[in-house]
Amino acid sequence: MAEAAGAEAGGAVSALRPRLAALGRRLAAPRGAGGDDTFLAKGSATLDKLNNLCNEGEEHPSTLLQLYTQAVLDITYFEENELVDEDFPEESSLQKVKELICILSEAEDLVRECSINEEPINVLGAELLECLYWRKGALLYMYCHTAKERSEWLQENIAIFKKCLNDGVHYLMKMLSFRCPLQLNEDVSVQDEVTARLLSEGVFSDTHLLAMMYSGEMCYWGLRHCGEEKQESLETIDSLSNSDVGCGSQSTSLDFRETGKNVLRKYVAVCEGPLKGHGWNTTTAKEMLCYFVQSRN
Repeated sequence: MAEAAGAEAGGAVSALRPRLAALGRRLAAPRGAGGDDTFLAKGSATLDKLNNLCNEGEEHPSTLLQLYTQAVLDITYFEENELVDEDFPEESSLQKVKELICILSEAEDLVRECSINEEPINVLGAELLECLYWRKGALLYMYCHTAKERSEWLQENIAIFKKCLNDGVHYLMKMLSFRCPLQLNEDVSVQDEVTARLLSEGVFSDTHLLAMMYSGEMCYWGLRHCGEEKQESLETIDSLSNSDVGCGSQSTSLDFRETGKNVLRKYVAVCEGPLKGHGWNTTTAKEMLCYFVQSRN
């Protein structure tokens, strides 16, 4: 057993070292003036801790991989904020978005690479995996939110736009799937009835609600700008270096209308049910639901 554990730890350290070096280079890269570097500082501290643990070679692989994931989340968060502050420059932002999604996909790749016979959720935990998928989906949401306003770019790059929407919704739906809704019965004791109803709907935080709204909105953009055509060209798009959104890109096409209707109906039901009076607005969601229904006719 000890030998197997040692082999796992050694495998994790070997797989981590080039990634830690790459993160170190990202931290050392020149940056523009301004911006909150709190997350860079946190990422740097975690990176130092990881390098020390790798040198000692005694820490359990799951701890190393969790720390690596946290460092990636902190460092990339700063870089995402830079993109948002710069309003996603048209010439360079798509490549940057691809790059960030690849880095955010590394944690799961590492689990598989380290010869750990565990699923990523058992190694990283639901909360970290939710963060990774939320960040990938929300990044594509923000990118598409900006890109759809650039009419000339949109006209020339509609397949890329559709691919970004497709991947973004897939990431957010995956984020919503990691934790099972709470099954309410006599054996489950929850003092707060509102909390119980939210947990039974699979809503564990405000971010889960935002993921529903973002997914619905991206489906709305997809239907409005890209039409009803099936995304039969997704595999072709993947093969084009300028069009592939990034690592872990999804080749399964979405039905924007049905996916959007389902997720927005749930969002409205939660906001007007257990969260009624808590400040969640459903006006835009209802308008998009009407569009999904009326545009079919």
